Amino acid sequence: MQEVEIAGLLREAMLVCVKLAGPPLVVALVVGIVMSLVQAVTQVSEQTLTFLPKVVAIFGTLLLLGSFMIVALGDFTRLVMDRIVAIGSL
Repeated sequence: MQEVEIAGLLREAMLVCVKLAGPPLVVALVVGIVMSLVQAVTQVSEQTLTFLPKVVAIFGTLLLLGSFMIVALGDFTRLVMDRIVAIGSL
């Protein structure tokens, strides 16, 4: 396996990581900002107030995008395994 192929696999691995981790992190960020604004407007300074909405939002995101994430991870795994088989047959 040459350096170009390894670099391509590393690039693909990074893209898969972004695809898998990006949506829940963005949802948590947005919910956190909204809850911070609500706390600032109402002057409620309770630390645990943001926890439950974030957990519910992340859980909902995983329910909605879970199949996409499994497909993306499965495709990447098949790609890596095919490359391993190709190296072994040389």
